[in-house]
Amino acid sequence: MNFDIICLDSLSKIVLASKPTICLLDPLPGKLSKDLWPVLGPAVLNIGTVPSSFKTAVVKPLLKKPHLDPGSLGNYRPVSNLPFFSKILEKVVYQQLSAHLADNNLFEPYQSAFRAFHSTETALAKVVNDLLLSLDSDSTSLLILLDLSAAFDTVDHRILMDRLENRFGISGLALSWLKSYLSDRTQCVSCNNTISAFSDVKYGVPQGSVLGPLLFSLYISPLGQIIRSHGINFHCYADDTQLYVSIKADNASQIRELEICLSSVKSWMSQNFLLLNSDKTEMLVIGPARYRHQFDHVTISLDNCVISQSTTAKNLGVTLDRTLSFDQHIKDITKTAFFHLRNIARIRSFLSMADAEILVHAFVSSRLDYCNVLLSGLQRASTKSLQMVQNAAARMLTRSRRFDHITPVLASLHWLPIHVRSDFKVLLMTYKILNGLAPSYLSDLLNPYIPSHALCSQSAGLLSVPRVKKKSAGCRAFSYQAPFLWNNLPSDIRQADSVEAFKSKLKTHLFALTFN
Repeated sequence: MNFDIICLDSLSKIVLASKPTICLLDPLPGKLSKDLWPVLGPAVLNIGTVPSSFKTAVVKPLLKKPHLDPGSLGNYRPVSNLPFFSKILEKVVYQQLSAHLADNNLFEPYQSAFRAFHSTETALAKVVNDLLLSLDSDSTSLLILLDLSAAFDTVDHRILMDRLENRFGISGLALSWLKSYLSDRTQCVSCNNTISAFSDVKYGVPQGSVLGPLLFSLYISPLGQIIRSHGINFHCYADDTQLYVSIKADNASQIRELEICLSSVKSWMSQNFLLLNSDKTEMLVIGPARYRHQFDHVTISLDNCVISQSTTAKNLGVTLDRTLSFDQHIKDITKTAFFHLRNIARIRSFLSMADAEILVHAFVSSRLDYCNVLLSGLQRASTKSLQMVQNAAARMLTRSRRFDHITPVLASLHWLPIHVRSDFKVLLMTYKILNGLAPSYLSDLLNPYIPSHALCSQSAGLLSVPRVKKKSAGCRAFSYQAPFLWNNLPSDIRQADSVEAFKSKLKTHLFALTFN
């Protein structure tokens, strides 16, 4: 791979789409930087090095939570700020590097971070789908959530450069540029309008950068081969790695193979200067309640540390439990959403309708919608508390009385109810899958419907609905919910010619079904 000199038109699109951030080290205001960048950008790409001023960061300590002791350094989160110029340059390189990796199929298939069409939601949709299908067949699964310490900060530059060259085929000017990008970096700390002396940054990918997260995912890419060699299922999102396998209580060899796999992972990480926290790694046993007692004794040993079972575990922001009921997750969302809703209600009288709605969407609706594809297929009673949150938000916005019928209020706001929003998300994800806008691991879950006889439905774009046993398990799996809901859509919606057109038609259709 080598870099292409980007044309000014393409560069202008990147610059105009970038927010003019403020950094103490910026020699020019962000607005002026945006105006001058089309002239400076191509020259910088062509010399194969990164200007030293682009490689200096200002780190600001921010208190993690307001109630924490400000006198304890451990209560602060370091936030790194880079010059505006550097981020524009990194976006250009990011686009070309990502295109090289995608065109040559070099991405780890089960790495969902920092990739187009991938997200925490697609990752969890795949993992939870597999676990639900295991539940549906009366099998029990072990889910291991690995914990790494400051993984982004311990990346060895020499190993990373070797990996970029020999594993990902990056050479010439591109390799020279990336080597310059990683070397001779410095940072200072800014606190209370005082700046510390500059110190060298010899390890890690640049924090607060555009390229850093992508480079980290390439750094840990060999992990996939190691885990696969042991026949263990896995999924990664940046430094969050989860392993899962279906087991039988009396099969000690499966447990042993999982321990060997974890030992191999731990060894590889040590060789690559990554620290796996054995004592913070979590294990969740997911299976039918009537069989779970058979697994009470199951533990996993890792580096002389015993990984005990948890009753719940936080996975990419979603709380999983031993039956995948999502009861605890729903309780957590409800509690947090009501907290923010009460705060907004206190200042509602000072806000316009539009401003209040912005706050509700930012602090409440965003939480209700996060990874809600996982809630599709749940009984209505399970999501009742989430519906109560939405109802309260609607009443607060419209200043409706507590006992006013809620359906007209939701309709006036054009808000779909909670269970319909989950189905909307499943259908949107299905449309993206069928149009090449989703990860391959989700595409593999869906199959076209092929009738036994030549019928008109053969060309109607229907999907095959797999056979499952349990409404509480298999019927909730994405591989079942997606085709089931999709096949019930009118053909004109399924055949929409763009994502925006599909979303518009789908919302109109679901709105009519819900409120008419």
